[in-house]
Amino acid sequence: MPAVRERYVTTNGIRLFCVEEGRGPLVLLVHGFPEFWWSWRAQLTGLAEAGYRAVAVDLPGYGRSDKPDVQYDEPWVNACLAGAVEALGAQQCVIAGHDWGGLLVWPFVRRYPHLVAGVVGVNTPDLPRGTLPPLAVMEHVFGDKPNYIMQFQPYGPAEYLIGRDPRAFMEAMLLGPATRRPEVFTPEVVDRFTEVFATEGALTPPLSYYRSMDVNWYAAAELPEQIDRPALMVCAEHDPVLRPALSEGMEDRLSDLRRVLIEDCGHWTQQEQPEALNRALIDFCDALPRWR
Repeated sequence: MPAVRERYVTTNGIRLFCVEEGRGPLVLLVHGFPEFWWSWRAQLTGLAEAGYRAVAVDLPGYGRSDKPDVQYDEPWVNACLAGAVEALGAQQCVIAGHDWGGLLVWPFVRRYPHLVAGVVGVNTPDLPRGTLPPLAVMEHVFGDKPNYIMQFQPYGPAEYLIGRDPRAFMEAMLLGPATRRPEVFTPEVVDRFTEVFATEGALTPPLSYYRSMDVNWYAAAELPEQIDRPALMVCAEHDPVLRPALSEGMEDRLSDLRRVLIEDCGHWTQQEQPEALNRALIDFCDALPRWR
């Protein structure tokens, strides 16, 4: 089994924590909320054994990565990821993102196409830019019954409520209705995720990603609509948040799109169906010309 290596890279003025396994072309794995690099643990090994150098990061503000007092908007975070590719000594990567990581990788390939050999959305599709900022749309749709994204917007209340009992919050996320296979989230797994978000100051940076959603919408106006790099969209059959139907129409913007539907799977695809996801990732990477 390839050895697992921990390291930091300096990028965009911060230190980014990385865990890597294997040798070969770089595959960069970007997690979502409320997760950290460890959600990709099965993919690190699977990709490494298939001949790839798999690197899972703690996103800026998460886990062991630096937590600067910044906005955590998409252009800034993706500048950190772009610098990480170069700091890791690679010219290109396949970049894969789940949940919030998926929201990052689609603009990443538009901003840094020269760094991308292929792009993978896990559950999170490439969505067309709407005509209104997302928070305005949510306010119109949900009115006086705000969803969790709207409840995350003010600084303070979410930090206080989650911080009072971070394990209860993590149980609600990992064992709630978004999960098809709750048996994979043993008490030990829930504890591991809880520890990362229970430390002082650990919540505000991840929540800041949500607080930058409108900023990201404005920033997207400068990006090209089309993506001309090979792309893979992995949908989970039973994800109630990022439903497979949301990926309809991606062919209009992506010239080389492949699709995989993972059955009997909820929102946490890397952990609920690791072997199926590994097969999809490896098949996609194996079909690409080798990159360095």
